[in-house]
Order: sequence, then structure tokens, then C-alpha cells
Amino acid sequence: MIDMELAKKIAMDFNKSIRERVDMLLKEDCNNYTNLGTDSTEQERKEVRKASKELYHIINAIDEETGELLITSLDS
Repeated sequence: MIDMELAKKIAMDFNKSIRERVDMLLKEDCNNYTNLGTDSTEQERKEVRKASKELYHIINAIDEETGELLITSLDS
């Protein structure tokens, strides 16, 4: 699972475009879900969902439109 400090560093890497930073964060989020399996516990699933929510808030700070869409879809 991605460390939130690393996620913040990615978000603040101004050498990359906003789209590149968002893509990198979403790739990490995808990796978190990909690593879940049928043998994953409910606690592990909750941790991944919590990490997603934190990542989406970080994304929201750099791309408000995309961030709002992600946060809204997570809550539904």
C-alpha cells in the first residue's frame, strides 16, 4: 500500500504536469485494489478504501474537478 507521505511528494512534484501527478496517484490506488484477493480480510478491504479516500483528497488538492468526481464516486 502506498505511504501517504510518498503520495504527498508525488502531488507536490511540480516538475510533472497535473495530469501526470494524478495518473501516478491513481496508478497507486489501482495497485492497492489489485492486491486485494478473495482471501483478503474485511479489515484489509477497509484499509484500502481508507487509503483511496486519502488519495482522492490529495488528488482533489491538485485537480479539483477530478478529485470531486472520485470522492463522490467513493461515497456512493
